[in-house]
Amino acid sequence: MTEKTERRDFLKMGALGLAGGVLLAGGSAIPTARQAAAAAPADSKLREVLDRGHLIVGTGSTNAPWHFEDEKGELVGMDIAMGQILATGLFADPTKIEFVRQDPAARIPNINTGKVDITIQFMTISADRAQLVNFSRPYYVEGVALLTLPGADGKKFDQLLAAGDAARVSILQNVGAEEGVHEVLPKSQVMQLDTQANVIQALESRRVDAAAVDLSTVRWMVAQAPDKYADAGKTWRSMLYGAALHQGDLDWLTFVNQVFNVAMFGHENAIFDKAFKDYFGDTPPTRKTGFPGI
Repeated sequence: MTEKTERRDFLKMGALGLAGGVLLAGGSAIPTARQAAAAAPADSKLREVLDRGHLIVGTGSTNAPWHFEDEKGELVGMDIAMGQILATGLFADPTKIEFVRQDPAARIPNINTGKVDITIQFMTISADRAQLVNFSRPYYVEGVALLTLPGADGKKFDQLLAAGDAARVSILQNVGAEEGVHEVLPKSQVMQLDTQANVIQALESRRVDAAAVDLSTVRWMVAQAPDKYADAGKTWRSMLYGAALHQGDLDWLTFVNQVFNVAMFGHENAIFDKAFKDYFGDTPPTRKTGFPGI
């Protein structure tokens, strides 16, 4: 028997073994939602959601690109897409979902009172918050970035840095705001303003050379209007965004993490990739086979 024949026979045996495993599992390689519900513990949120027949997600409606209303008044954004990904994992249907619009201050209380199954609302993971809720794996790494103007001399970070104390940067007024800008532009003039709209308006009126805002905001604005805004190409102060769940339910947390992992790093990535492109103007890295990069 040749080496090629032995290898072919080995592969045939492997295929037969796989088929046998499927049959022993009940004739289906993919369990239905009802089968999954039967396997979940009686007190699990996973079983509760499957038995109810739809997912309840707490989120916002006023912060693009994360959660906002489109021209039809429907909720869209990256947080909304993550909810649809989870609904697809539960029911093979992204529409089996109810969004509860909530103020950011209600993100944790609505989880702990059971008003929502999960909060997906650009929520920064922190040690303090993790004492109150469980967090899913991160689905975005937020940071501070610099929004500039395409036609300006100082539209790139290196130019702003070289300008020294001639560089002017606007930022939302907050404790440590000036120090935060000086981490990357130590000699720049910092203008603290009362609203994010005023921070960006100062740039548009050329009272400053750059606006220090969230990286996601920079990506969104540049993707929507590349002729009006530019990305200086500098980010810092990384923060992790994750979904919040009630503590003490490992089955629910594990399920959410697996669904997010498959959407971000595996084969069921259509919703995630489209949302990432639509809202950040960027394409996720190519998933590589072999050694896991998770």
